[in-house]
Amino acid sequence: MPQPRSFGRPQPPPPADNWALFLDVDGCLLEIAETPDAVRVPPSLRPGLAALAAQLDGALALVSGRSLAAVDALLDLPQLPAAGLHGLERRHAGGRGHGPPSAPAALASVTTAAEALVARHPGTLVEYKGPALALHWRAAPASGPALAAFATAVLPRLPGYRLQHGSQVVEIRPAAHGQHRADKGASIIDFMDEPPFTGRVPVFAGDDLTDEAGFAAVNARGGISVLVGRPRDSAAHFALPGPAEVLAWLGMAA
Repeated sequence: MPQPRSFGRPQPPPPADNWALFLDVDGCLLEIAETPDAVRVPPSLRPGLAALAAQLDGALALVSGRSLAAVDALLDLPQLPAAGLHGLERRHAGGRGHGPPSAPAALASVTTAAEALVARHPGTLVEYKGPALALHWRAAPASGPALAAFATAVLPRLPGYRLQHGSQVVEIRPAAHGQHRADKGASIIDFMDEPPFTGRVPVFAGDDLTDEAGFAAVNARGGISVLVGRPRDSAAHFALPGPAEVLAWLGMAA
């Protein structure tokens, strides 16, 4: 696997018509908010993404930890290919795709225990994601260890599940959907093997630890990987300071 690079990364090159462009949503296109429901969508984003997708002959996909329903509610671009829940659900070009797996019965008791935990830690919250559950502590950083320890403790109750750590969040989610690995890298690889992405240069921009699999996937195919936000160890080859700079890079200045 590619080794993390130093923090001295250059800015990415300007967009080219032969790109297959994959974009994370939160922290990449949208500024992170204290809760997932509090994010603000810049007015330029929806028309800008639609225009960029047309410029790339449809080779633009959103790759998010949110569900596809949540992404569509935010951006109102249901025509775009997308991967939701870190790849547990997919929408291919043309609209076909697959939904997430069903939640196991054991997730209900884990959810009840998680709700009791966050009630004891003001400022934390549970995000419900169908077959997955995310515990957030952005507004209560001191509670992070307790929520992370809870996730580790309940994981054995959910066979086939894994923990997905992010920035002030941990997600308890299925590791795969059927025979398909569920991460952003696997989603990008699947997109690249089908039209209109095939034969193009893969480009992925993201901000979080959950995006590292995507960086590795595009690097392995000679593509362009872009870390958004605060400098850190990462497999990404390029960097941008934040969502405002991402929009400017893509010609969608807020």
